[in-house]
Amino acid sequence: MYLSKEQLEELTHFDTPTVWNALEGFKLRPAIIGFSWPGLTLMTSRTKPLVGYAVTAKVSGLTAPAAAEKAMMFDFYANVRAMDAPSIAVVEDVDEIPIGSFWGEVQATTFKALGAEGTITHGGVRDLTEVNDLDFQFFATCIMVARAESHVIDTNCTVRISGMTVHPGDLIHADLHGAVVIPEEAAPALAEACRRVSNAERCVLEPCREAIRTGTKPTIDQLRQWRGEMAKRR
Repeated sequence: MYLSKEQLEELTHFDTPTVWNALEGFKLRPAIIGFSWPGLTLMTSRTKPLVGYAVTAKVSGLTAPAAAEKAMMFDFYANVRAMDAPSIAVVEDVDEIPIGSFWGEVQATTFKALGAEGTITHGGVRDLTEVNDLDFQFFATCIMVARAESHVIDTNCTVRISGMTVHPGDLIHADLHGAVVIPEEAAPALAEACRRVSNAERCVLEPCREAIRTGTKPTIDQLRQWRGEMAKRR
């Protein structure tokens, strides 16, 4: 079930680390999975968090596409077009060392027209200036100059992006820190959990900021007290 447009917009008011902190409180999965590892980078200039539902594919750039693989591009387009909610094209480049950029101005413009807000790819992107003007977000592991033989080899499939497993239809939150998959069970209550986490952190932040302002060092007992209060309020 998709969140409403208003619920998705509300989640853009929080950064991705706050979303991860809030999800930790739901205890739905181990704390070492569900998020991108180092390497996934925001390559475009828009810093507002990207929130949407994953439409997935795998690509390769090493060999020319077969006829059936050429047709898969339009299957991918169709999957994006059919998504009745803001979508994110989540693409895994399966080559050991990616050499061809699936993403450039033409693809970004096409996917934007079909309703996608951006891409998260374990692979490369190019045409950064043009895509910035389009307001389409590129999250990628590298920047490339060439398209090479990049083509779709699978669609509507499970993909792995910088250590993060993504299934078709997963809700994702991403910003300049990286990306997090939001479990369906947590999604409706996530914004409120983010507010609770943010408010709880004030138990530590406000007295420490005051200590910085006044040039006094908090005691270890004070830190223990403040952090204990933060833990209780999360």
